[in-house]
Amino acid sequence: MDCGVSAHREFLRRVEVIPLHGLGLSVDIHSPDLPSLRRSLLERQVPPAYFEIFRNTTRALASARNEIADARLTYHGEGLWITQPGVTESGLFRQAVQEAGEHLHILESAWLNHECAAKFFAGYCYGTYLPPLYTRRSAEVVAQNTTAVQRQLDQQGCLQNGSSPLVLLEMPPLTYFVAGTLPIPTFFRVICDQSPCGLVLDIGHLWTVYRYTGAHRTMSLPRFVETFLDEFPINRVVEVHVAGLDIHESIRAHASLVIAKANDPALPAWTDAHGAPIPPVLFEMLDQVLCHPQLTSLKGLALEVDTKLTEMIVDEFAEFSRRYAAVIRERGDGEKIALICETKATMELEKSASTKETLETAYERYVQVLLGKAEPRGPEWNQDPVSIHELELYQSLYLPYEILHWSGEVEDMFVESCRRLHERGIALEGFVAFWFRNPQPLTDLYDFFLLKVDRFVAFIHEVAPDVETLAAAEAEGLRQAYRLANEPSQTLQLN
Repeated sequence: MDCGVSAHREFLRRVEVIPLHGLGLSVDIHSPDLPSLRRSLLERQVPPAYFEIFRNTTRALASARNEIADARLTYHGEGLWITQPGVTESGLFRQAVQEAGEHLHILESAWLNHECAAKFFAGYCYGTYLPPLYTRRSAEVVAQNTTAVQRQLDQQGCLQNGSSPLVLLEMPPLTYFVAGTLPIPTFFRVICDQSPCGLVLDIGHLWTVYRYTGAHRTMSLPRFVETFLDEFPINRVVEVHVAGLDIHESIRAHASLVIAKANDPALPAWTDAHGAPIPPVLFEMLDQVLCHPQLTSLKGLALEVDTKLTEMIVDEFAEFSRRYAAVIRERGDGEKIALICETKATMELEKSASTKETLETAYERYVQVLLGKAEPRGPEWNQDPVSIHELELYQSLYLPYEILHWSGEVEDMFVESCRRLHERGIALEGFVAFWFRNPQPLTDLYDFFLLKVDRFVAFIHEVAPDVETLAAAEAEGLRQAYRLANEPSQTLQLN
């Protein structure tokens, strides 16, 4: 049997046992506080049919499961860098999959949703996701790694209904640039041709593809969505996300510069922003997606709202429910999933650029380009001048902001240490250069906050060694507070 048909049959076997989940919210359990958010939704009489929970500690997830025992929960994982070659050989990877399996069983989640992206590339850590290299070789590696995750989850045991959680890959957002020569829909066709995974289609992420691949300069948005979906394996889409879009804080302060350099300022420089309002254009796109005849495996439709204010969440979900409750119910009324053999992908795959270059080397070059240490040239890079300008926005504004402000302001975390540095005229921008100076292997499961704490102490050791004792004390206080915030029951035991 053809590999693509076999993988699709396995997908159908797995997805057919997943019940319709309906309308949901994809949330963090702390931001905003999940029990409080749920009470607000109940008071407004718009309870979600399910909550998709972001990765947290095992204890915190178990606590959330107990607090909302009557709700259906699913799981949004992190730390499985399935885009990276050789990752399955790592003990940390196997540990991360083991942890994900435990979390899936605690929540009784029908699926593991994970971005088809990473925050760790060739020894460098990032605070937000970077998309993969969109090449055939990269897609094949993603398919192999995703299948390995599915097989390990199968070995860890079944859910109460006897099924195993299904691995879903979420199409990631573009943050000002795209790297690769394979069209994004074809990239996911290659994956689905070789892996039984499902997909998550994020409407906001789709908008960023329209914006940052330059498609907006050649076609209308409805035409782009139509063309994209006709090539994308939409029959593998199990969940659809909708989240906010906004101009990033690092870019907003330089808006006049951005507009002056842009060849086409007609569209805003929006990026994925879960705390921001959802622009109406995304619901227009969602309407178009939901009408597609090959959207045959949809089980859930969720707003992604972690970090958003509770009042805004409730208002948006009330309108979301009014608009889509009947649409999603229709999918539970006996809709059948058809087997559609995907052969088109094998006809349209790009040829391998070079048998001499490994994917590891390609990702090393990818990182060097992002850091401004290499020119964006070669088989993975688009030479479009507008794309190059937007890559510069990422390098010069977004990336430094990420290190200094994401997951905690450095100056708020290390108050006294930063005061000492300021007195000596040592700029914090040096921490950004220090962070990306040399690759560093991961020694523990990925946690950007804890990485940032450790790296800042190492930075102090280099630039102001007499302040290291103070920085180490501040760091230990941060670690303790972080543990207590994420393990509330431990706080009770200590008291």
